Parts: sequence; C-alpha cells; structure tokens
Amino acid sequence: MSGAGSLKRRIAVTALIFIAPVLIYNLIFKIVPIFVSLFLSLTKFSGFGEARFIGLANYARIFGDSEFWRAVLVTFQFSIEVLPLNMLFSLLLALLVNSGLKGIGIFRAIYYLPVITPMVAASMIWIWLYDPQIGILNFLLSLFNIPPVNFLRNPNTALHSIVAMRIWRGAGWNMLIYLAGLQGISKNLYEAAAIDGASSIRRFFKITLPLLRPVHVYVLIVGMISTLQSFTEMYVMTGGGPLQSTTTVGLLIYRAAFDYMDMGYASAMSFVLGIMIMTLSVASFRSRRQKEAFE
Repeated sequence: MSGAGSLKRRIAVTALIFIAPVLIYNLIFKIVPIFVSLFLSLTKFSGFGEARFIGLANYARIFGDSEFWRAVLVTFQFSIEVLPLNMLFSLLLALLVNSGLKGIGIFRAIYYLPVITPMVAASMIWIWLYDPQIGILNFLLSLFNIPPVNFLRNPNTALHSIVAMRIWRGAGWNMLIYLAGLQGISKNLYEAAAIDGASSIRRFFKITLPLLRPVHVYVLIVGMISTLQSFTEMYVMTGGGPLQSTTTVGLLIYRAAFDYMDMGYASAMSFVLGIMIMTLSVASFRSRRQKEAFE
C-alpha cells in the first residue's frame, strides 16, 4: 500500500510540475488583474499618484452615462449582425469542405488563412478594400456607374462594413468546428434516411442540423463573448466614428483609461461589461439544458 501511495504522490507531483507554469501564468496575468481592476473600480485613479477610494460612485456614474449605453447598443448591434451571418457562412463552408470534392483541401487552407491573420493586419486590408479612391469594392461599383462610397466614413455603412470584415476573418475557425461536428455524425444515419426516401434537403434539416445543436451553442457562446469585447477592428478601421456609430464598450473603456486617464471609471465599465457577458453566457447554457431536458 505504501508503494502504491508513494507512486500516486509522485504522479501528482509530476502533474503539478507540468501544470504549474499555466497556473502561475493565469494567476499573475488573469486572476490578480481581476482583483486589481475591481479595487480600481472603487477608486478615483489617473494612473499616477494615489488612488482615492470613492465607493460605488463609478458604477452610479455608469447608469447615468448616455455615452456608455449608446456604446452598449452599438456593441450588441455588432454582435447580433456578426453571429448569425458568421454561423451560416461557416456552416456552408464546412458542408462544402465535408463534401469530399477533389482538391477541397487546398480551399480548406485558404478559408482558414484569415484566422491566422492578425486583427490589425486584417483591418488594414479591409481599409484598402473600402477606400473610395483605390479600393476594389468601389472599383467594382464604378463598373455599374455607381459613384464611390466612403464605407468607413458614413454612419449608415461604417458598422456594417466592419461586420463584413469580422465575418470574413472568423468564418475559417468556425468552419473547422462545424467540420468536426459534421464528421462526427454517423454515415449510417444518412444511409438509412436515404433508403427511406428522404431527400438531401430533408436529411439536412432532420439529421444534420439537430445533431449539430451542441456545436451551434458552442459557436454562438464563444462568438458572443468575442464580439461583445470587440475593440481592435473599431480602433483601427474607424476610431469609433463617424459620429460614434462604431464606438463599442471596449473602445469606450480604452478611451476612458488612456485618453482621459480615468482608470477607475474604465475598470468599472469593464466589470459591467463582464457581468453582461457572463449573464448572457449562463443564460445560453441554461436554455440549452432546458431544451435538452424537454426533449
């Protein structure tokens, strides 16, 4: 028994040694900053000098800040536009890749290429595409005698233009997730349905979509968390303009912290955004469990 106990202890120590770097990294760069940010949200702090404790004043300020709630609306609009289109486009790509067409592996790599492109670089590419003078999109419009459109400087088109870039960049990653889900569905189900006379469309709606439900939920929640934290694409492509039409909460937090040096208020906004994201994530998980229990 002592030998078995000693072996278990050695295994436990070895495992702890391997995971220690990850634990230390998360502690230093994730856990500790959360508590520091929570403390700062209760203070008036410019980043220099001493932080002055002001209690919940920053949170009270948020609820009366029309600029913050406008940014919340922009953030949710961005997320609502990106998520369904991204999921649909990704699923279509996954179905195409899963079809087994000759040479489709090359296209799989091409579809994934935007994912490994840094957000700043991707944003710069699309700034060029949207350019009213030399952009490809306006060149195509000119072929139909349509005057140039300044996509990123028009309040009616700026946010939608960033949505298109975000869908292009994220579709490759979700494609792989959907592809894994598709390849996990037994071919026997399709063969049995085909024998019963089910068309390919009916097989898709009766077999493929229902069995991909866990994948849908995962893609939805991860995508929601990502889009609600959007910052880089807005900062690079429009700077939050025009007329704050692309100012998200993430960009507003950045401005409060580094333009106005109001670290306390920026920290408070970060926590409010975090609570929103956590609430929506938990609600999505519970909704899925309730549907599964009902079925």
